[in-house]
Order: sequence, then C-alpha cells, then structure tokens
Amino acid sequence: MPDDQPLALAVLISGSGTTLANLARRIDRGTLNARVAIVIASNARAIEKLQSNMPQQQALLIDRKSFDGIDSYSAAVFDAIGGAGAEIVCCAGFLSLLAIPDGYANRVLNIHPALLPGFGGRGMYGHRVHEAVLAAGCKVSGCTVHFADQTYDTGPILVQRSCPVKHDDTPQTLAARVFRQERIAYPEAINLIAARRVRVEGNIARVLPEPATSRVVAR
Repeated sequence: MPDDQPLALAVLISGSGTTLANLARRIDRGTLNARVAIVIASNARAIEKLQSNMPQQQALLIDRKSFDGIDSYSAAVFDAIGGAGAEIVCCAGFLSLLAIPDGYANRVLNIHPALLPGFGGRGMYGHRVHEAVLAAGCKVSGCTVHFADQTYDTGPILVQRSCPVKHDDTPQTLAARVFRQERIAYPEAINLIAARRVRVEGNIARVLPEPATSRVVAR
C-alpha cells in the first residue's frame, strides 16, 4: 500500500457523534490522511443524533443491549469492522467495553477527556471526568489518545494535549476547553499512524522521527 494511501477507519460511537464530525471535517479539508470505512453505533439514540448532526453519514447499529455479553457483542463489532476493511478502529465517545481480538492489538484508538493515567477507569466518562478533575483541585487538565486494551482507559498513550483549569470552571466550561484539544489530538494521532511513525513497545507508544516500515509496529 502506498505511503500516502488514506488510512481506513472504523469509527465507533455511543453519543452525539461530535468526534466523528471533527474527523470528517478534517478529512474533507485534506488535513487528515484517512477515510471513514464504517461507522458503528452501540445504540439507536446515537444514530438518531448522528443523523441530526451529519445527515449524510450512515451508521450500522450493533445494539449492545441485544447481546448477552462482551464476547458476543465484540465479535459482531469486529466482524463488521473486518468486513469494511478498516485498518484502525477509532472509539469516539464509545461507551461499551470491547474484547479486542489479537489481530487488532494496537489498532484500536480511544480518546479520553483527561490526562491519563489520572481520572480514568470504569464509570469515568463525560462530565464525571471533569467533575472529578475540579473536585481534586487540578490546575491542568486535557485529553489523551491511547491504544485501547482489554480494560478501561489503559493501554499505550500516543498523544496528550493539555489546557488550564480555571478557578471559576464548571464541568461544562472545562469540557468545552478540553474538547478543543481533543479536536486536535485525535487527528494528530491518526496522522502519525498513517505516516508509519508509531512503534509500540510493551505499554509504551513511541513516535518515530522518520516513517517506519509498517503502519503500526506492535509488541
């Protein structure tokens, strides 16, 4: 595959699709070397919100509630991803834990609205994260793009961006400031992978100064 070939993405959503919309805009502008091969929603409400925000974008519904457990649900999700030919999976506000097959190790990205390893883990999503940051009296917050593994918010960190926490912040105002950094960080991470500049060594993701020989060199 040529070095400049757009990276085929599977984008997984559970909410309004704002992260997907950001990626789509950057693809249209030519600043993100990728294409969206498939969008998968974990619930019908996410599709409704997506159609309101991006009427032209279609999504496949694989409803988490229709499956007995993580393994059967994950199998259905990754079957669809494989069928679409996606190279990288982007969790974009996707709230369902996945059992990631071995063949997708270090090929699933997630973005978290805090500077991991702080303020992550089960139940830490959305405004709960920002409430916890404010309750801890943090002076800095931000976002983290990392390779997902079999647990919540762990796995090799690829890109982080920070922003100040202001004395009069609410969870809503802090969330807006963090999301401005998310809109930069996620495309940056995807472009690094598309440029073959990522090597994963154990739990460390290293950014290479020159293109490597494969899209993601893992383990």
